[in-house]
Amino acid sequence: MNSQFRAFALLCGLAASAGALAAPSAALLERYAAEARATDPAFAGFSAARGEALHRTRHGLGKPDTPACTSCHGENARSAGQTRTGKAIEPMAVSVSATRYGDPAKVEKWFKRNCNEVLGRECSAREKGDWLAWMSTQ
Repeated sequence: MNSQFRAFALLCGLAASAGALAAPSAALLERYAAEARATDPAFAGFSAARGEALHRTRHGLGKPDTPACTSCHGENARSAGQTRTGKAIEPMAVSVSATRYGDPAKVEKWFKRNCNEVLGRECSAREKGDWLAWMSTQ
């Protein structure tokens, strides 16, 4: 099993084995995987490494004051972040914010807003799955 499949299996296992919603739901991840396969038949699974790169890279196509996810969420996913207006943001890591990704509608709302601010566009299904794969390892 390659690392992409292991990351996806880990995510599904975490979601299925937790009493509370401790990770993105298996249904949400499967939806992203199905969408990724529909746009790219060569899609072979999510990658925590690609998710980390997405989080840390300065993209420059979104808003000038938010060129990277780290602009607000910081370098350490286990630590709190801060909006540009000074409002605290809970840590993004599943290990610290166990129920953060339990509501698919909320996850989609924040992906839409944050991807547009950082990337200047919506995130692809693969990018969402990759990012969630990385957050699930944090």
